[in-house]
Amino acid sequence: MLTEAQVLDALRKVIDPDFKKDIVTLGFVRDLKIEGDRVAFTLKLTTPACPLKDKLKADAEAAVKEIGAKEVAITLDAESPIQQKPLPGVDHVIAVVAGKGGVGKSTTAVNLAVALGLLGAKVGLFDADAFGPNAPRMLGALGRPLMTRGGKILPIEAHGVKLVSLGLVVPDGQPIVWRGSLQHSFVRDFVTKTEWGELDYVIVDMPPGTGDIPLSVMQLVPLTGAIVVGTPQEVALEDVRRAVTMLEKLEVPVLGFVENMSYFVCPSCGEKHDIFGSGGLAAYAEKYGAPLLGQIPIEPKIRKGSDAGFPAALEEGPLGEAYRELAENTARRVAVVASSRKPKETPHQKPFLNIPLKK
Repeated sequence: MLTEAQVLDALRKVIDPDFKKDIVTLGFVRDLKIEGDRVAFTLKLTTPACPLKDKLKADAEAAVKEIGAKEVAITLDAESPIQQKPLPGVDHVIAVVAGKGGVGKSTTAVNLAVALGLLGAKVGLFDADAFGPNAPRMLGALGRPLMTRGGKILPIEAHGVKLVSLGLVVPDGQPIVWRGSLQHSFVRDFVTKTEWGELDYVIVDMPPGTGDIPLSVMQLVPLTGAIVVGTPQEVALEDVRRAVTMLEKLEVPVLGFVENMSYFVCPSCGEKHDIFGSGGLAAYAEKYGAPLLGQIPIEPKIRKGSDAGFPAALEEGPLGEAYRELAENTARRVAVVASSRKPKETPHQKPFLNIPLKK
């Protein structure tokens, strides 16, 4: 007859490679039941998007069988350790930033959100790029206006992602011409009025640069951290450095970097071409001390999918795998950063900008 102490001792040999602690110490083992040579328990991880869940489950099963269990029943579950939510019902808010436009920041944000959803997470996307709100087109959500209920904004859902965007409010082709105070109010209203429900992640697609809206998001929302998007060439790295400096000054953790347009694979000969050079952002990431979370190739399917409202993360093959790898690395990094950092308080400020929404 196995004892609880024996089983727990065996499970202490299973180490989570991100937290570098065993699953018992981390509190992942729950509801342990032993009936003769049958052992059952729940493995409760920090996120449903954990890419290591299958490996941890297999290692835990092997460890218990080594001490004589004939049958091991493990239920996978997830429970966020976050006590103070950055937004009501939301565990993590992740900003996707870039020092300049044209490097694929919005494309990265949209595909990251979709890919996290494919891993099992509940995800929202706040399109904070008021001057170029492209997320509705990329998610195939054009023509579906935002609704309100009791003064709250209700996100629409596309490809499993909850979306709020100014692109769902203003007529197609109408420019947004706002001074700084209105930009701040836009962020504040969308942050305080959106009814996200229960979500694991909200991805914030920032406007490029280091202007009013990025500043407002970082001041109003206790971000888990930010992902910086760039391309390999030195000119783009100058803007990456500016974005990182802004994050440091506002005490927002840099979760990591995404090298977009990293390379091109010739469809005829299969040869790989480094059109914008190679290694620049990877070297900067290593020097800075944050991981390179993903390298996304130049691929016509990304452009076609964005235009058609079918994100490339949904593709089978290497392209979809690149975005899913980005999502896996992001989920792992967020779990580690969030466990070691207390979120900032959310300022309680009364919204005063009334954006016309369909009721």
